Amino acid sequence: MSSLPAFSDRSLRFLRSLKRNNRREWFHARRLDYDTHLHAPLVAIIEQLAIDFAARAPEFVAAPKISMFRPWRDTRFSADKSPLKTHVAAVFPHRALGRMRGGGLYFEVAPQHVWIGGGLYEPDPASLHAVRTHIATHHRKLTRLLAAPPFRTHLGTMHGAQTSRMPRGFDAAHPAAALLRHKQFLASREEPAEFAARPDFYTALLTTFVAMAPFVRFLNEPLIAARRAAAADPLVADGERGRFERTAR
Repeated sequence: MSSLPAFSDRSLRFLRSLKRNNRREWFHARRLDYDTHLHAPLVAIIEQLAIDFAARAPEFVAAPKISMFRPWRDTRFSADKSPLKTHVAAVFPHRALGRMRGGGLYFEVAPQHVWIGGGLYEPDPASLHAVRTHIATHHRKLTRLLAAPPFRTHLGTMHGAQTSRMPRGFDAAHPAAALLRHKQFLASREEPAEFAARPDFYTALLTTFVAMAPFVRFLNEPLIAARRAAAADPLVADGERGRFERTAR
């Protein structure tokens, strides 16, 4: 177990010092410490997840260039001009949908906590409607997934923002009405920051992701179906390629 990737006490000390000294010059003077105690362990964890996902959750991408976030904050539209994030994080998107386009897995290590979770955070209106329609039709399956012992043990229950009223087009008397009011479909566990430095951190991370995978897989089913239908329509496919090219520029 000790050979599995993990963070260390020095990783957490660096994050806590960074929170107190969130300045570019401070960070640049200690860039080697960041690379050694945060960047390198994060890369090692992602690369190990790539190996383990291949057998246990093959639809999720684990690759440093895709999964990792930059340490720098985007302060253009924020009143807080602190230049650096005070946590490290990684995201694992569905390989057919891409990053920020569907349900995925995510974890972060911050000065005071570890957060492991995933799901669908901010779906666009079309995706949200597709997921709600999928739930309305297959709510018994979702209920079984949420009641599965591994999910309940490691994640508890689904959470996320909800509407105060039933969404338009859905019956308020539907047996899954409480699920259909969700605007976000999330599951997570939170631990103290010291959890990241434990020898069994990687095992717990992987176990949690594997327990969550069927839930995220369910959320992605209607989105993948919509993506395939769009790809089969030449006009929609051309528009999608144009959107991708504009985004890439």
